[in-house]
Amino acid sequence: MLPLAYLREQPEKIKEGLSKRNFPQPELVDHLLETDKKRRALQSQLDESLSKSNQLAKEIGNLFKSGESEKANALKAQTAALKITAKELQEQLQSVEVDLLSLRTQIPNVPDESVPFGTSEEDNEEVFSAGTIPDLGDQALPHWELASQYDLIDFDLGSKITGAGFPVYKGKGAKLQRALIQYFLDKNTAAGYTEFQVPHLVNEDSGFGTGQLPDKEGQMYHIAEDGLYLIPTAEVPLTNLFRNQLLDAKDLPICLTGYTPCFRREAGSYGANVRGLNRLHQFDKVEIVRLEEPQNSRASLDKMVDHVKSLLEELELPYRILKLCGGDLGFTAALTFDFEVYSTAQKRWLEISSVSTFNSFQSERLQLRYKDKNGKKQAVHTLNGSSLALPRVVAGLLENHQTPHGISIPKALIPYTGFETIH
Repeated sequence: MLPLAYLREQPEKIKEGLSKRNFPQPELVDHLLETDKKRRALQSQLDESLSKSNQLAKEIGNLFKSGESEKANALKAQTAALKITAKELQEQLQSVEVDLLSLRTQIPNVPDESVPFGTSEEDNEEVFSAGTIPDLGDQALPHWELASQYDLIDFDLGSKITGAGFPVYKGKGAKLQRALIQYFLDKNTAAGYTEFQVPHLVNEDSGFGTGQLPDKEGQMYHIAEDGLYLIPTAEVPLTNLFRNQLLDAKDLPICLTGYTPCFRREAGSYGANVRGLNRLHQFDKVEIVRLEEPQNSRASLDKMVDHVKSLLEELELPYRILKLCGGDLGFTAALTFDFEVYSTAQKRWLEISSVSTFNSFQSERLQLRYKDKNGKKQAVHTLNGSSLALPRVVAGLLENHQTPHGISIPKALIPYTGFETIH
């Protein structure tokens, strides 16, 4: 959520920033400020009523002590009336606070000044590209055919067990998955990230804290009986490790990494673009998360981008980086860089990582603060990125490294797979 102080001080700047998103309800900012004004007025009235009630209670006590019972009893009638007023004010205040929270959760993050204007992914800005797209001619096979040919992934068996979007990895396909997970974790920990194993189910407070709820509940698998959600990414449990905490400046930065399966309903997904590993309901991903002081968050975002670059270069995959435009930016993000790997057989780019900074948007929801060197409490800046999501990395490896004699394994990955070729 946007900080209330920021909303009060710079409403026009916020509305101007939200115009980059083509946000359809800028009037919500004004409505929110009116509701906040009402909340503060009610809080002031309640404080005044409680203060007066406390003052009268002291007077009554002194009057009883001095034997002036008649005067004391007369004042007790006033305190009874004040109690009724205070209760009514508390009920009104609670109702207004619910309305205020609802309004705050409807307003997305303000895009960074560098975010380009645009309405869709077509308007995203390519900022970097690297690697050579192999010329495989008409012989290039899509990854789902290669997976079948070399008996690596069984999509039909996954459908039998669960349904579409839940593949079964077999033999060298399963070992390739495990190798990539270990490789990513090793590279992340070598870069200073501490590895965590976290729950794959979270409660509603955790989903709210990182912004998945109430914005994305339709995309999450929900266990209604227990009020729990299957995680869409390790970002959720990793970041929530620090919910409702007050950190110290010396604790920052905090750098976390973790491997988890991820679960996404992907409701409404269909067509050629969801074949094979292109879009799954369950997939493996290694995530990196950073908690930073505000003045360091942008430099840390650049470090994360460089880190993901290094992984893709070692995997010898052609890739590009896009800066997302306002219309394609996630609800909670202030700035996002998407990484895409080229699919040689499908002749299109596949997103394999998003690296984002949220500024203080998530920490407002998480109630995550830190004390700066002057002892002042401030909101922590949060960042995260895929490092990396496996399905499309596997698709890219199979398609871009296919040869007439099998699939070549990149040199950096051979110590993890134990084999140089899939044949």
